[in-house]
Amino acid sequence: MSTEFRTPLSRARGLGSAKHGAAHWIAERVSALALIPLVLWAVFGVIRLARADFDTAVAWLASPVNAVLMVLLVLVAFWHMQTGVRVIIEDYIHKLLTKSVLLLANLFIVSLAGALAIFSILKVALGGAL
Repeated sequence: MSTEFRTPLSRARGLGSAKHGAAHWIAERVSALALIPLVLWAVFGVIRLARADFDTAVAWLASPVNAVLMVLLVLVAFWHMQTGVRVIIEDYIHKLLTKSVLLLANLFIVSLAGALAIFSILKVALGGAL
């Protein structure tokens, strides 16, 4: 059917906003803002621990405040990374199968890496690393 006989609404249907782009944009900005103090805290902690021995580092991470902040840092950082890579895939990959596979791989890899990082932090913080 020729497009010249279609209404403007009919031509635009399916091509417009899915009404979720703003939420993704806001989520990326909120996670970026949350990362600022968490990364500054982590850098400060790493600088303080640079000359310390292993036992001091374990004792530092065993502190409940430091362990919780480290888990929060990992959660927010991996969430921010996943949403950023997701936007790149959605914007630049146009084949449906390739896009779907990459989106699933992105979610799986980030989830696995985040879970391993959090498990490692909790293992050290709860005394299982000694």
